[in-house]
Amino acid sequence: MSDFIYLDNNATTRVDPAVVEEMMPFLTEQYGNPSSAYRFGKQVAAALDLARERVAALLGCEPGEIVFTSCGTESTNAAIHSALLMDRDRQHIITTRVEHSATLKTCELLAKRGYEITWLGVDSQGQVDLRELEKSIRSDTALVSVMWANNETGVLFPTEEIADIVRGKGALFHTDAVQAVGKIPIALADAKINFLSLSGHKLHCPKGVGVLYVNRRTKFAPFMTGGGQEKSKRAGTENVASIVALGKACEVAGQFIEHENSEVRAWRDQFEEGILERVQGAQINGDRAHRLPNTSNLAFDGIDSEAVLMLLDDAGVCCSSGSACTTGSVHASHVLKAMGFSDDRARSSLRFSFGRFNTAAEVPRAIDAVERVVGKLRRVAAAA
Repeated sequence: MSDFIYLDNNATTRVDPAVVEEMMPFLTEQYGNPSSAYRFGKQVAAALDLARERVAALLGCEPGEIVFTSCGTESTNAAIHSALLMDRDRQHIITTRVEHSATLKTCELLAKRGYEITWLGVDSQGQVDLRELEKSIRSDTALVSVMWANNETGVLFPTEEIADIVRGKGALFHTDAVQAVGKIPIALADAKINFLSLSGHKLHCPKGVGVLYVNRRTKFAPFMTGGGQEKSKRAGTENVASIVALGKACEVAGQFIEHENSEVRAWRDQFEEGILERVQGAQINGDRAHRLPNTSNLAFDGIDSEAVLMLLDDAGVCCSSGSACTTGSVHASHVLKAMGFSDDRARSSLRFSFGRFNTAAEVPRAIDAVERVVGKLRRVAAAA
């Protein structure tokens, strides 16, 4: 696998060597419990404090607003459940039909338990209607949860504008920013966001660590109860090595945001231009003007994406047909279906997501591989 091209950075990312170096001492000699009263434990607690400061710096918030979790899914679940627990008279949630399964499945389960869920649709560009959103907010709305950036198409929602609308109506607002953090600038101190979820493994950090941002003025009911860790917001002995890693990953991500929006964007655009020029019937799914700099979701007319995936894998190119959390599903992408596309178009679409460990030299090779694979499948179909 030394010569493969990895274009699935929205699924997970390569761990940065600087992150590995930072976390290694906490897997070996610095193994103390950060809750311990003696110096050995307090040294570890100080490392957690530094990590918290680094995450807060990337998000533009205060360190005390950072709660370490196991992943973005836990963070999202914690935000939703807290909003419902803090005001029993508010049993209504608003979200969109293009959310990650962490939000979708949680809301579907809550609906079965008697809570009311309003599902907002999107247009063909993947954008939500802000007027519909505003009209949907009621006096008993506990929470509005809208992702910052879609994991399949990369489409960016006007998150800060949505937060203004929601807070103006007296409801709480949560955003799943798992795909957005580290790719675009974020300044939570200037936004009316109550909760934000992020996941370390999308930021060149090991899997198994995440963050829930809780605005300091927002009341919070913990999802995980037990000890008093994380200022009683998330019980359980902290995953110290991974938290330290996440802190370093956030520090490095802050240094590479300009790179994400220049070089990485340029690679993505060059890739798309090459595909659209050389592969007949290729189309881009989603809002091209308002999306992440690294993400390209492409439909290939008359081609089954799973067949393309297998042949691209043989050719040494890694990409996906949608969210890694739904790989193996027999259903067409719920995101593309919500955008009004047919089953055929949804099933002919692939996601390519670039990252800072890609290179300019990989772009033409990836274009060649896609052109060859799609051409082969079309020749086979024509001969059948």
